[in-house]
Amino acid sequence: MSMTDEENPAQAVGAKGTRGALARYRVMAYVVGVGLLCLVVAMVVKYGYDDATPVAIVGPTHGFLYAVYLLFAFDLALKARWSVKGTLLVLVAGMIPFVSFFVERRVTRQVRAGRKL
Repeated sequence: MSMTDEENPAQAVGAKGTRGALARYRVMAYVVGVGLLCLVVAMVVKYGYDDATPVAIVGPTHGFLYAVYLLFAFDLALKARWSVKGTLLVLVAGMIPFVSFFVERRVTRQVRAGRKL
């Protein structure tokens, strides 16, 4: 029984080291996307219900995870030889709610196809 690309995100990536870099990037793109949505909810609680506790917990956690996302995205950019513009757009995607999910899909398609961003 063989696995499809969706079941094995590292499949079909050619350049040495790119397979693992893509898998790490994909995981962090989802983690950061969910974390950012949690941070938005925490901000609503802070300003809508005058309770800063969720932001005090979610904020630093998201900040740390975003830093890891930046490292993994930059690692993938170097291995896949992206342009500076493409790299910067992917790095910024982790700062806008929902965008990291869409960008992750595009990055995965481009990297698997061997195309540069």
